[in-house]
Amino acid sequence: MARLKTEIRAAALIRRAQSAGAFAAVLRRGDRDAGALWVILRQGQTLMRYTEQMSLSGGRAWFQDGPFEESELTLKTNKAVDRDPDLWIVEIEDTKGGAFLDGEIATAQSQGDLDPAAAAKALFRDR
Repeated sequence: MARLKTEIRAAALIRRAQSAGAFAAVLRRGDRDAGALWVILRQGQTLMRYTEQMSLSGGRAWFQDGPFEESELTLKTNKAVDRDPDLWIVEIEDTKGGAFLDGEIATAQSQGDLDPAAAAKALFRDR
């Protein structure tokens, strides 16, 4: 199945956030077609990061991690950009804490609760 270009997905994310009254902006542009997308959610002094990855069920899901200090998140972002120059970063500032993502949100804890054998079977079931 064809995926939407990252540039279109980032624009749609910003439009969803702004139409709900939040502030959103692209902090970094990567590859227009297939760059990875990070979303930084700023709620007051709290910073959360959402990254889209392959979930253990085989689909794509957003993973939430944080909260981060500003300096810690800047360091992680700089390291990620060094590894992947195609990375897109969108920051959303919302007092209500909405991330306006286009899919399922998983947390590191919910992924860690899975049995490792079941996770391996889910990951390699169609191979």
